[in-house]
Amino acid sequence: MAAAAPIPRNGRRLTWRLVGARPTGTHPPFAWSGGDEDARGRGPTMRAMATTEDRDTAGSVGEWRQRSYERAPERAGELFSTISGVENEPLYTPENTDVDYHRDLGYPGRAPFTRGVYPSMYRGRLWTMRQFAGFGTAEETNARFRYLRDHGQTGLSTAFDMPTLMGYDSDHPRSLGEVGREGVAIDSLADMETLFAGIPLGDVSTSMTINSPAAIVLAYYVCVGEEQGVARERLRGTAQTDILKEYIAQKEWIFPPEPSMRLVVDMIEFCAREMPLFHPISISGYHIREAGSTAAQELAFTLADGFAYVEAAIERGLGVDDFAPRLSFFFNAHLDFFEEIAKYRAARRIWARELRNRFGARNERSLLMRFHTQTAGVSLTAQQPEVNIVRTALEALAAVLGGTQSLHTNSFDEALALPTEEAARLALRTQQVIAHESGAVNTIDPLGGSYFVEHLTSALEAQAYEYFDRIAELGGVIPAIKENFFQREIAEASFRYQSEVESGQRVVVGVNRYVQDDEEPIPILKIDPALEQKQIDRLAGVRAKRDSAAVDARLGALKDGAAREDVNLMPLIVDAARDYVTLGEMCDALREVWGVWRETPVF
Repeated sequence: MAAAAPIPRNGRRLTWRLVGARPTGTHPPFAWSGGDEDARGRGPTMRAMATTEDRDTAGSVGEWRQRSYERAPERAGELFSTISGVENEPLYTPENTDVDYHRDLGYPGRAPFTRGVYPSMYRGRLWTMRQFAGFGTAEETNARFRYLRDHGQTGLSTAFDMPTLMGYDSDHPRSLGEVGREGVAIDSLADMETLFAGIPLGDVSTSMTINSPAAIVLAYYVCVGEEQGVARERLRGTAQTDILKEYIAQKEWIFPPEPSMRLVVDMIEFCAREMPLFHPISISGYHIREAGSTAAQELAFTLADGFAYVEAAIERGLGVDDFAPRLSFFFNAHLDFFEEIAKYRAARRIWARELRNRFGARNERSLLMRFHTQTAGVSLTAQQPEVNIVRTALEALAAVLGGTQSLHTNSFDEALALPTEEAARLALRTQQVIAHESGAVNTIDPLGGSYFVEHLTSALEAQAYEYFDRIAELGGVIPAIKENFFQREIAEASFRYQSEVESGQRVVVGVNRYVQDDEEPIPILKIDPALEQKQIDRLAGVRAKRDSAAVDARLGALKDGAAREDVNLMPLIVDAARDYVTLGEMCDALREVWGVWRETPVF
């Protein structure tokens, strides 16, 4: 494949090496058979599809640009690059887009999966509409779950509060003022029982956005399933569990990287053997993008994390086809419509190639990159918040046209507070309108073959491989984290974007253009401060009623297991959860053995 047009990044002009131009055997493309081929054995290219007569009469892009386009000046003072800083040509044609249909696109449900992971895509089944919800105590969030299900939501997605995410119980001094503020407080199995009261776990798929303590929350979920009579092999859903992106971007870690990776692999192994319908990890680019990365950085860093988890599971002794089909991904849907669509298509293509060629996967299900998407929280503005409805709709449409398997649409008021019921309902209705009224679902990959989209897909793919090489030179993902490589790259990208906004070159409606001075405040959700004490009292009641001797025994067993490398901790954690050992107590036991992580700051 010919090299794409140079694309600037950080002020330097780079020539992207597309995959077909790499040294032989480095990143081999998929092999194809059948169909019309050219003299080099390739399928028909877009360039070849234009007839000789067409080319003779149309001239060239350069001639068109010189004689026609440049007669009228471009708008001044506004950027034409993508939101990630990638320069766009004014027009893409077969002359500046080199794509081999069979090799680079193919068919939905077939390698390289550029056009989708399933043959029928949304004509067979719509994506899961999974709205993120969680605030206050388990009772309040249970009521929100029921509300969303009554209005057509097809999957649950759980947001946890900061103490839970950081492994502290609600009565810990560090939890003061944070209990239930940005998610639901979960201290013990008792809270999980309340959270899913009246919700049959055998009938729903549940996503849980938690990382360092993910194994503990999964254990509580398993125990609730047991109490409902739902065997663990029937439970469906996803735990986020992606600890590497915490070190890279979100910063909600507890333990050092090495024992954290051990706990992730424990979950992957446990689910492969005992929970075949559950995704033990959702490898997440979302938070990398929210931290300020470009689309290419989100793509590359997320996939690099994914490869690191695959390598760690294989080192444990697992066969790649035993666990890879249950790995899932989580991407951001930002505002640059075409760049986002191209990002998803490139991600599927890279993942399939690397799982087959690098890791030797033979089960086709191992090659499928199935992913959840959430619209970009960082794109929401506190100014003129109703405009966020439009932003979210565009982002959601990009996710759908990019082939997502599940989707969360942000509520328009989330730059100000957690969403009200009305705002959450409107966000869900946005997905339903796309699904049933827009026509976007009627044809698979409707933008496939667009010169612009195919150029962007290949350019992002090439840029991702550039990053893979740089990460490998540093020794892999964990050494790169310790060298602050990812953090510096994201900081530079974030600074560039913010500078563009502040200079007015990058327009944000309602913020640096079309500003409205007389805005009326909108109603927002306010968390009752009394809920914190209510949760603390509930926790005290749990501690008073449980068997203290059993709790001590479970914590002792957990510490002994954590001190050994040959023990999978999941069964020990499930046993502790069943005896109402709290999340904070289990995390403290692991802190005692493993210590905590301190990041070297980047300036």
